[in-house]
Amino acid sequence: MVKSLWDSLCNMSQDREPIVESFHFVCTLALIVGSMTQFSDEFESVVDYSNKNLTHVPKDLSPSTKSLSLSQNSISDLQMSDISFLSELRVLRLSHNRIRRLDFGVFLLNRDLEYLDVSHNQLQNISCCPMVNLKHLDLSFNDFEVLPVYKEFGNLMKLSFLGLSAAKFRQLDLLPISHLHLSCVLLDLVNYQIKDGETESLQVPNTNVLHLVFHPNSLFSVQVNISVNALGCLQLSNIKLNDKNCQSLIIFLSELTRGPTLLNLTLQHIETNWKCFVRLLQFLWPRPVEYLNIYNLTITESISRETFIYVETVLKSLKIEHVTNQVFLFVKDALYSVFAEMNIRMLTLSDTPFIHMVCPEFPSTFAFLNFTQNVFTDSIFQGCSTLKRLETLILQRNGLKNLFKVALMTKTMSSLETLDVSLNSLNSHVYDRTCAWAESIRVLNLSSNVLSDSVFRCLPPKVKVLDLHNNRIVSIPKDVTHLQALQELNVASNFLTDLPGCGAFSSLSVLVIDHNSVSHPSSDFFQSCQNIRSITAGNNPFRCTCELREFVKNIGQASREVVEGWPDSYRCDYPDSIKGTPLQDFHMSPLSCDTILLTVTIGATLLLLAAIGASLCLYFDLPWYLRMLWQWTQTRHRARNIPLEELQRNLQFHAFVSYSEHDSAWVKNELLPNLEKDDIRVCLHERNFVPGKSIVENIIHFIEKSYKSIFVLSPHFIQMKCSGRPNML
Repeated sequence: MVKSLWDSLCNMSQDREPIVESFHFVCTLALIVGSMTQFSDEFESVVDYSNKNLTHVPKDLSPSTKSLSLSQNSISDLQMSDISFLSELRVLRLSHNRIRRLDFGVFLLNRDLEYLDVSHNQLQNISCCPMVNLKHLDLSFNDFEVLPVYKEFGNLMKLSFLGLSAAKFRQLDLLPISHLHLSCVLLDLVNYQIKDGETESLQVPNTNVLHLVFHPNSLFSVQVNISVNALGCLQLSNIKLNDKNCQSLIIFLSELTRGPTLLNLTLQHIETNWKCFVRLLQFLWPRPVEYLNIYNLTITESISRETFIYVETVLKSLKIEHVTNQVFLFVKDALYSVFAEMNIRMLTLSDTPFIHMVCPEFPSTFAFLNFTQNVFTDSIFQGCSTLKRLETLILQRNGLKNLFKVALMTKTMSSLETLDVSLNSLNSHVYDRTCAWAESIRVLNLSSNVLSDSVFRCLPPKVKVLDLHNNRIVSIPKDVTHLQALQELNVASNFLTDLPGCGAFSSLSVLVIDHNSVSHPSSDFFQSCQNIRSITAGNNPFRCTCELREFVKNIGQASREVVEGWPDSYRCDYPDSIKGTPLQDFHMSPLSCDTILLTVTIGATLLLLAAIGASLCLYFDLPWYLRMLWQWTQTRHRARNIPLEELQRNLQFHAFVSYSEHDSAWVKNELLPNLEKDDIRVCLHERNFVPGKSIVENIIHFIEKSYKSIFVLSPHFIQMKCSGRPNML
């Protein structure tokens, strides 16, 4: 699997920057993990004892251990009894210890061992026995006199990564493994000893990646001819050059860069003067290398104008990252013009102290330019008309401030499709003139600047992907430029309070608006944006009130493929009583949120209660009781104003008895005799009820029509004055 990965990546020839990054990533990855990528997912038991000051292998290891790390300790010896019981061991790391001798017989019972790293020890000798399952073997950075490769290594048919070190080489040292198909070979040349007047040779077996590491503090002086029949990626680390040894490196590379299969050359930690650097580039220009990567370049001594002949080349990409310039006084064009006139498709100069880049004098072949993390200003490429073929321009982490000038810079770049000016200090002040963008721009990254709402009046008219996250946008103006082609909009980490409608973005399909101030998003968003296939609106301070119900309903009905982060990133922020509650668990009744319905419900309830109360009053003769209470109150009020002597003179009866004909016998024979015994004067009234009226109504009618009565409340009875003879009802 690893071999197929190297084959697929190291033989690609697409003219895109991501391919260049893949080359470097893959070549570097092999040095770190090698063939572990084949079985890393199979580990079930991992034990890490690295950096524990151990002098021996621990004895309490579990027999089921499959991965054991003992790196960065002080172990000086490895015995069979230390690991023989680890029958399932697959990975063993012993780097950065003090091991002087290693007998591979100690692994006789570890038949599943696939990964063995004993680099950075003090090994001078090893004894070998077959270990047919090994895929990764690292013996580099040790004290071997010659390459420790024995005939038994030829049985390692699964071997993918091999790391070696030696003080001298012999041409056939690697003959025992010449038939193996390796993915990566690492040769440590730190302890390589120079032989005066003698040049050694070494034939390296076919491999996809060859990494050579030189002494970090010594001038390059290796006198060995290393040849490889088939090589995809070549990486050199720790190269220190000056005018005297510059040619030595060129000679060293002559044999290695001759093969037609070499696509990628990487130089790491290189220190040189400008003159030697230009010579090196000039040497590589006609070579078959397609991707040249230079990392951690230090320019020393001086920078002067050097002649560079841009011959026909197959080089597609030059990447230079992290440049340290120790020369402070130099002619700027002497440096910049060498890069500006290159006849290649892709150029990357990132993390450098460069403050400017000149415009190519002649029509340029550049299709990709990456100037990330430099010190470029708004003057970059102003008035430059020779970049007609440029398709991608990246200016991240520079000193750009004026958005109008950035737009003007692109005006003559008729093929420009992708522009990245993120992580600058761009502002979008309102200008009297319209922004003059290249109409070909389809992808624009303006993130992490200081842009405000007015940026929407200064955008390319045909942009499809727009990134404005991490700016100072509060709202999207109503008079925004109509971006009918816009498909993806990222306005995350701003200060927006609502979701934008799609009136001006009729083709919008992807919206990212998380980490804003959206508290009550519009409920008609999904009706306005019919083409939305992905929305990310989580991590906003949602106010869980009635206004949010419709939005929650709409977003809950959408699939999780459309609503990114649902439901975990969508939570209530207000009111405090439900803060942190997921929106999907937020519910409010329709009655509490509909004012009209609530008013009608309350009104109907009051009317119903009134009707019930009225019915009860009529049923229990409440009106009569109220009238009687009113009359009693009025009578009592009048009685308080009458002198007691007058009240006693007018009082003729102690009681008033009204009865029907049916009860007359009982009244005359039973009631009256008992009352007369107590000397109580009684006013009698025999009456008949008016048909159709209740008893209470007949009594009230009779009292109101025929009597003038005064009620006096006493502790024993009610006294009533009767004037005249009562009329019968």
